[in-house]
Amino acid sequence: MLDLQTTSSPDNEKIKNVEVLYGHSQSEISENLKNYNIPLKQNSMRTKQLWNWMFLRGISDFSVIKNMPKDLLHQLSSDYTLKRNSISVEKKSNDGTIKWLLELSNNGLSTTNEIETVFIPEEKRGTLCISSQIGCTLNCSFCHTGTQKLIRNLTTEEIISQLLIAKDKLNDWHGNNPNNTRKITNIVMMGMGEPLYNFEAVKKALLIMTDCDGLALSKRRVTLSTSGIVPFMERVGKEIGVSLAVSLHSAKDDVRDILVPINKKYPIRELINACENYPTIKNSSKITFEYVMLRDINDSIQDAKDLAKLLQNIPSKINLIPFNPWPGNNYQCSDMDQIKKFAEVLNSVGFSCPIRKPRGQDIMAACGQLKSDTVRLRKKN
Repeated sequence: MLDLQTTSSPDNEKIKNVEVLYGHSQSEISENLKNYNIPLKQNSMRTKQLWNWMFLRGISDFSVIKNMPKDLLHQLSSDYTLKRNSISVEKKSNDGTIKWLLELSNNGLSTTNEIETVFIPEEKRGTLCISSQIGCTLNCSFCHTGTQKLIRNLTTEEIISQLLIAKDKLNDWHGNNPNNTRKITNIVMMGMGEPLYNFEAVKKALLIMTDCDGLALSKRRVTLSTSGIVPFMERVGKEIGVSLAVSLHSAKDDVRDILVPINKKYPIRELINACENYPTIKNSSKITFEYVMLRDINDSIQDAKDLAKLLQNIPSKINLIPFNPWPGNNYQCSDMDQIKKFAEVLNSVGFSCPIRKPRGQDIMAACGQLKSDTVRLRKKN
């Protein structure tokens, strides 16, 4: 008979219900180590050693650790794991963008749980786009992910795992970069899902990612994007302290009600009030407003003037995003000439208004498309 207590297979880990250690904060690890008969004066040292191995060296197996007692490592490995989620699909664009489809635990359900993570390299930075939910509930009419039913929130460790997997694939660990030249310099919570509908897990993950003893990402280089879940926005600034991006897409309630239906619950005036009171803008940081350019919907010169008036009291950067069509959508991208005219109106009154360069189009890199494409392929087979 198979001894489920001694086998080291992934299935056994589910049966034993081991926890993922990198989903714990330093203080939690310190508290948990008290269960392992460690001298109290060594607790802080052992905590920092584990933290260093996980987040500076990027290990995924306790056996690699060389400066801790073997019996302690054996005990830890029976209760915890350092393994990542698995990559089921990887696609590389001609422009360098990489998109990973990650397969998560399905907790015994028959459905496959998958999320997407995207790495976008640029000349002076590398940005990782991370998901917070499997699917989404917001049903934004221009967003492909909105057509995918919400399955569940991601756990803290599943959020962090996306960064660890990307660092593994890019060979971006501190031990491999003695000059500390990072490939991943920026994090954006702009993947699948609404981060503020998974606030506690996202908060904990981002605090671990920005912990100065480990992954040490600058909070100024971490951006959380929301469609406007007003009650949580102040908490992002006070409790996490990262940059904020808002999916705005229109300055008019009647249009935004269609594009971003959550606007019916939290209309533009409430959203703008929350932005005006966002804690970090008092420290000279700007809020980024995302604005997808849709032909004859929200791209007129008057729309640009309305937007400028709406944001006049908020330190702002406005990202104009050419719409990337997907099968079955009802929209078309604005002409580039019109997008440039729209930007000129905003630039003329002092706004920073870059036009986002489309990335990864040849691998269907619009939000949610990789998963949708993979699901369709499975159905055909």
